[in-house]
Order: sequence, then C-alpha cells, then structure tokens
Amino acid sequence: MLALRLTRAAHLAVHLRRLLVAVASAGTGFLLLCALGHALSHPDTPGASALRLAWCTAPLAATVYLAVAVARTDPGTRPRSGLSAIGLGPGRLMAVSATTTALAGALGSVAALLLFLHLRGDLAGPPAGGLAAGALAVGQSLPVPATLTLLALAPAAASAAVAWNLRPREPHRARPNDVRGYGRFGAYGWGKARETFGTYGRFGARWTSSPAQAGSGGRADGAEPDGPSGLPHGGAALLTRAGDGSDDVTAADGAPPAQDAAPALPAPRPANTTVLPWGIAVLAAGLTVETYTGHPATAPDTTPSAGVLIGWALTALGLALAGPGLTHLCGRLLQAARPGALRLLAGRVLMDEAHRIGRPLGVVCAVAAAGYVAGTLYGTDGPEFGPLSTLGAVLVAGCTVATLLTAAVEAKHARADTTDALLRLGAPPATLRGAAVVRALALLTLFGPLTLAVAQLATLPLSR
Repeated sequence: MLALRLTRAAHLAVHLRRLLVAVASAGTGFLLLCALGHALSHPDTPGASALRLAWCTAPLAATVYLAVAVARTDPGTRPRSGLSAIGLGPGRLMAVSATTTALAGALGSVAALLLFLHLRGDLAGPPAGGLAAGALAVGQSLPVPATLTLLALAPAAASAAVAWNLRPREPHRARPNDVRGYGRFGAYGWGKARETFGTYGRFGARWTSSPAQAGSGGRADGAEPDGPSGLPHGGAALLTRAGDGSDDVTAADGAPPAQDAAPALPAPRPANTTVLPWGIAVLAAGLTVETYTGHPATAPDTTPSAGVLIGWALTALGLALAGPGLTHLCGRLLQAARPGALRLLAGRVLMDEAHRIGRPLGVVCAVAAAGYVAGTLYGTDGPEFGPLSTLGAVLVAGCTVATLLTAAVEAKHARADTTDALLRLGAPPATLRGAAVVRALALLTLFGPLTLAVAQLATLPLSR
C-alpha cells in the first residue's frame, strides 16, 4: 500500500522513468514468449530454440540495468532523517523501491502477454503472418507454467537487482590493528603512524608533566621535576609530539584531551578507478572470443552463435569496467597544460562523476559498436534483419541510452549544492553551461574513437 501511495504522489518525470521500465519489461517478456513459441513450433530443432532464448538475456540485462538506474534516482524512496522513527528506515525504503520496480515490471509483462495472445489470434482477429509467424506457435496451446515463469523473469530479476543495490550498508569505520603499535619509543597505546629516525632524540620534544608525580611527589626529595625554564611545578600543559604528527595537549590533572572523547569518522573513500586494467583485459578477452567463434550469417533465420553472445557480453563488461577509469582520465586531461576556470571546472566535475556516468558510458559504447557491426554485416547485400531482431536491438539500445540519461540526471542532482554555491559566489550561468558543453565534447572525443576501434576489431573476423 505504501508503494502504491508513493507511486501516485510521484512527479511526472518519475512516472515517465517508471513507464520506461514497464515498456522495457514488456519488450523483454514478448521476446521470451516468442522464444517459447519458436520452441513449440520447431520441436525438431531444440538447439536453435535454446540459442534464441539465450540471446534474450541481452534485453533482459538491459531492462534490469535500467530498472536499477531508475530506482536510484527515485526521490520517494530516498532515506531521510526522521523516517526511521515511524518505521521507514533504509531497509523499509529498499523494500518499497523493490516493490515499485516489481509492479512496473509486472505491468509490462501483462502487456506483453496480451500482445502475444492478440498476435496469435486468441483474443480477437486473425493471427499475424510474416517472418515472425513461426515464433507465435499459432494453433498450439501455450504451457501455463512456462509462460508464467518467462513473464515473471523480468520483474523478479529487476526487483532483486534493485533490492541488492539499495540494501542498507553500515558506515565504514576504521578498525584497530590486531597488534598493539608503538609510534614512538616507550609510548603506550595504539600507534597510528611510525615516526622517523631520530624523533625521540630531538631537543625538547618529550617534555611532559606526569600527573602521578605531580600529585604525590614522585621524587624522594620533593624537588621540582626537570623541565624547561619558566614552567611551574604541576602547572600548565605541555605539548608532546604524537605518533600521527598532531599536537596533543596533556593536562596536569590527568584529564583526557577533548578530541579523544569522540573520534572523527574517516572520510569516504574516492571512487575506485584502478579497475581500468581489468576492464581492458576483459575487453581484449571478449574480442578474442568473437574472433574465434564468429561466423557471418547467410540466411534470415540464422541466429548468431553462442560464442558471439559470450564475446559481446565480455566486451560490454570490459567497457563497463573501464568506463569510470577512462572518464576519470578524461577529467585529468582536461586540467592539463595550464587550464583556465572553464576547463578546470569541467575536469573536476568529470573526475567526481566518473563512478556515476562511467559505466553507463561504457555500456553505450559497447551497444554502439554492436550496432555498427550489425549494420555492416546486415547491409544491402547481406541477410535480412528480422522483426524480432530489430525489436531486440531497439530495446537494448533504448535501455542503455535511457540508463545513461538517468545517470546524468542523478549526477546533476548530486552536485546541486555545489552548483548553488558557485552561483552564490557570483559564477555566471554561462560558465556552468560552457563547462557542461566542454565535458560532453571531451567524453565524445575520447569514447567516439574507442567505439569505432572496438567496432572495427569486432568486424574484421566476421567479414572475411
């Protein structure tokens, strides 16, 4: 009930994004039902039917990816202060978001079932003809368990992915070392950092006033403790050099320092861009698999082999892993060679948003390269591109582009406070718009040739 109320109270943009998820789920469900219909119409070729079903994983993955991106930008399920007191903590909001995604996916699956039954002629009108007639299983009864399982696949996968990505996470805290450290010679406690050679022997670096000696007269003769001139007996605090390089104040009455009462939490770690070599390695592995398993298609009904599917999956994964690192590198290159305010702002924003828009950019590059390869092979002199293949290609391309735009919207909302601060400081809006144009041109300059290079490398073994 709460998910339905939040859905009704959402803005128009949120409804449009959820509608995109429903449309993507409908397209994926229709393709899965067509694979089932092909298996029913061609019982003598189970391998071809299984290959068609395997190729449906591409639109399924694109639909799940879009659903996760839409759920991350949903303002209705974003954690806010004070909601935990009424039972709407991070776990409950995660469940609401997963339920909303499941509802949108279920709506799309129902629409896919109605369209499939209409084309079969089960609802009204004659059955459809054409190249897709063999995938509708006209005149045969559909198995109900298999139909329900295939229709529930997209909503269940999208809901599970949303629940996993939005699960509550504990804040990262620094854990003490298992072995007690000693930052300086004789210092008892948990050492944070080792000091350099000769620190202990520096003149005046270890003058301290012991509280026990000050209160009970640690010396037998009651003499003044040794120390620098001008310091009273048992008096003011003396500065000592701590193990972490900071100056701690030790009071004579034994009171602990104020800063030790509440240790500060560590700063959040920056985005991990060290997976760039792994992304390049996975990309090379994908191109290698395509080279050894790819064969050009010669008939309209010919489905690419499973090796081509695995190769393109590895290629997309490699570009997705390398995307954040390449975006971060693009931001660094913008700030090279004495940058002005415009290039400096654009580069800093790219480096900060690398973990948000890097992966969708990599996936879009993989889809664009696959489209270039398909256009090269299925040209005017090649085999005909069937309607179901066209539907799958449009679905995958639309989901990836929509995911990239959704990630851009999420990044814009994340830096809204910084934009407002710049405007309050007097930055002209034209400068901010110019920085956005510079970022777009820089990304296009970097990822455009990369897409063409991947497409050319993937086309060479298929066109021989």
